[in-house]
Amino acid sequence: MSRASTTVLALVCIFATLAGSCGRATGGALQQAFYKGKCVAADVEAVVGGVIRARFSRDPTIAAALLRMQFHDCFVNGCDASILLDGNSTEKTAVPNLSVRGYEIIDAAKAVVESICPGVVSCADIIVMATRDAVALSGGGRYIVQTGRRDGTVSLAKNVNLPAPSISVSDSIKAFSKKGLDSIDMVYLLGGHTVGNAHCSLFRDRLYNFQNTGKADPTMDSTLLNTLKTRCPQNSTADNTVNLDQNPLSSMAVDNSYYRQIILHRGILQIDQELALDPLTNPTVTAIAKGFDFSTRFGQAMVKLGAVEVLTGTQGEIRRSCRAINTPLKN
Repeated sequence: MSRASTTVLALVCIFATLAGSCGRATGGALQQAFYKGKCVAADVEAVVGGVIRARFSRDPTIAAALLRMQFHDCFVNGCDASILLDGNSTEKTAVPNLSVRGYEIIDAAKAVVESICPGVVSCADIIVMATRDAVALSGGGRYIVQTGRRDGTVSLAKNVNLPAPSISVSDSIKAFSKKGLDSIDMVYLLGGHTVGNAHCSLFRDRLYNFQNTGKADPTMDSTLLNTLKTRCPQNSTADNTVNLDQNPLSSMAVDNSYYRQIILHRGILQIDQELALDPLTNPTVTAIAKGFDFSTRFGQAMVKLGAVEVLTGTQGEIRRSCRAINTPLKN
């Protein structure tokens, strides 16, 4: 959801009752403060938070990277950290994931946690905790995550089927519904586009050949259109990037500016602009743009996303390295 463009099982896990069994979680359940007492006196969430704060102080764009990572992980096999596995045909190698970044931050957090509490904290939980902390550091409010996920052992590029930037609102709603997320969840989760950027290749058709008309998308603000044409020349081989939130004062902040921009016809990706135009989502977009409690509801949507098809109990494993499934230790 971010560097290039920035997705989410038929389950109903309401924010207030996520302690119930969700998706594949038949062997246990997610819960708040799952690791309390499991790592002696160490506060696992604080340890992960320290790693994220240190990185964020040098590179605030990591918030967009982690939002996208969690989104892309949860939407494929569920939130099982399968996106982190290395290999020739893993999810990392799928085209939509080639521009996903931030793996080294998860590695860093895992290394610190393993040094004080080996074999206990999953990579899947670290992704969720790290993303929450980056959102909070970006002004998005600190929501309470639930933990207890275990790591998956399967990661295949062929399983990656993420909604395209040009997807229609109705088709996007269907895609999210398959993951147990409703249209309101979808609108809030796409609000992750309030940070990050997109490559010209993902929206160049809107500038020059919208729906094969040979013309620009008529719904795009004319000033924005001219700006984007300068940044993304029609026949250029360069694939520049532009901020998804076109308000320069808030393009690094997790806030409701993205919604105000798309109301003004200043959406970058087609799905962004369609959210504001389609009667199925316009009321929600309008309410958020007018100031309706974005931070709280965004956090709730992220918690629901984080509960998609989780592995718990004895399912999966706790990886020693986030980049590889465990191999038996030699005596």
